[in-house]
Amino acid sequence: MATEFQLAIDCADPQAMVRFWAPALGYIPEPPPAGHESWRSYWQAAGVPEEELPEGAGDVPESIIDPEGKKPRIWFQQVPEGKRVKNRWHFDLKVSGGIKVPLAERKKLIGQAVERYAAAGAQIIRVNDLPEMNHYAVAMSDPEGNEFDVV
Repeated sequence: MATEFQLAIDCADPQAMVRFWAPALGYIPEPPPAGHESWRSYWQAAGVPEEELPEGAGDVPESIIDPEGKKPRIWFQQVPEGKRVKNRWHFDLKVSGGIKVPLAERKKLIGQAVERYAAAGAQIIRVNDLPEMNHYAVAMSDPEGNEFDVV
């Protein structure tokens, strides 16, 4: 039997991460549970004390989901400490069609995606341009410094 899982990502600003990663992955912000008009009303009904729900808390989701329900839920967990070291794992955002697509076309597709991600708050870390290996990728970081590759 397969194990269902979600990916939990520690961060300082869950809503900023939702705004960045939902369109980057083709996900959507997770709607509140049935019977609740907002996440805030859900958390209140669950008994979370008001002092733990500061202004705006729960009005915007802290998680994203695959609209088709096939891929795992991603939850952005607010933590007090910032990122300190390089990720031990990362997303590879496969936007270029892979090795069967000519290198020049892959570079173009990757470049277009990099522009979108940068406009949404990502930063370029390095460009891996290795034509002798028929490889091109761009390493980036999201708004909180988490690394990912655009390939």
